[in-house]
Amino acid sequence: MTPPSQTPGARAAAKERTRDALLSAGFVLAETTGLDGLSVNAVVATAGVAKGTFFHHFGDRTSYLVALHRRFHDDIFDEVQRATASMRPGRDRLTAMSVTYLDGCLRRRGVRALILEARGQLPIQDEIIRRNSTTVDLLTDDFVAMRRPRPRAAARLWLAANAECALLELDAGRADPETRAALADLLDGPRVEA
Repeated sequence: MTPPSQTPGARAAAKERTRDALLSAGFVLAETTGLDGLSVNAVVATAGVAKGTFFHHFGDRTSYLVALHRRFHDDIFDEVQRATASMRPGRDRLTAMSVTYLDGCLRRRGVRALILEARGQLPIQDEIIRRNSTTVDLLTDDFVAMRRPRPRAAARLWLAANAECALLELDAGRADPETRAALADLLDGPRVEA
């Protein structure tokens, strides 16, 4: 009989814990170091694993940065979903999504800054394009509910405006109530007549 620690389920769980530890190490390091300081050696030292373990899970540093980007945005998306799950599409839901997103970015300023530094890498750009497309699909329903004449275009612009607000707040190191209010004002646009 195979010992419990050697069962396929136990191995998969251990593998996932190690991967999570490596990503968590990136979040910790991102608060104190820029992209140049986020070396494989620093990540494995912080995670307490061997260097080969890093390459087993991610292949290379760029793949790790993509995974870090994905985890950051997945975590924020989960927060947004929880905050708005019972809300109907429309202005109030968009406002709640925005506040949740911006607050999430502020809680992990280091990761957000790190991800911005990494944007010049093609795999990160591909991930951003994929993520933005998925998010626009979600947001379009809200602009349809608000009877906007060009809901998909409005959703793309709303997403970009939120990203810009997050950058302004990243630079300031705090929430910017005036910019957030101006962002909410963008939702008061033209409507399709019934």
